[in-house]
Amino acid sequence: MNKLKDKKVIRISKRFYILILILILFVIFFAFFMVKNFKSGNNKSSQDMVNDILNMKTYNTIIEVEVKSNKNQNKYVIKQVYNSENENSQEVIEPSNISGVKIIKTNGDLKLENSKLNLISVFQNYIYLSENDLDLSSFISDYRNNENSNYTENNDEIVMRTEKVNSNNKKIKKLYINKKNGKVEKMEIEDTNKKTAVYILYREVNVNS
Repeated sequence: MNKLKDKKVIRISKRFYILILILILFVIFFAFFMVKNFKSGNNKSSQDMVNDILNMKTYNTIIEVEVKSNKNQNKYVIKQVYNSENENSQEVIEPSNISGVKIIKTNGDLKLENSKLNLISVFQNYIYLSENDLDLSSFISDYRNNENSNYTENNDEIVMRTEKVNSNNKKIKKLYINKKNGKVEKMEIEDTNKKTAVYILYREVNVNS
């Protein structure tokens, strides 16, 4: 009888240890999953989200742009493709009268494409279109190269702020990031008088790598 009891005790002990081992493995797996989810999901820290923006290598996006000046106000929709520091492009989708105009920058050279339009007239009427201030990559570069760049945050968004100074002209750029998903939502560019000269709404930003 004692031998039978001993065998039962041994069996129970083995089952107990196996159960404990399974529980330990489950806890380890669960902890690993939570850490991974924290880094890749919506629980990233604000600094992580800022770093993700600054470290983007390639992306494509569609933006709605509103440009204000003393004389007029222009609105257009633009598709942007950024492949590297040396290659990026913008294509006008709206308004229809300049739809299809492409601005391609490769290794510092600027190329305009659309033989059907008078491009000189186009850029006289649509200021900022030929400048790179509309590029998200331009904001990233300015943010990295300005020691006064910083970001603030509230419950809903992160606001990255930087400045760009050319001769006597200073532009203040603000990029707004959704804290829930880490995605870029909009950009504001203020002129020297702190008036919003350019307002950019990001319909979508697709990061390729």
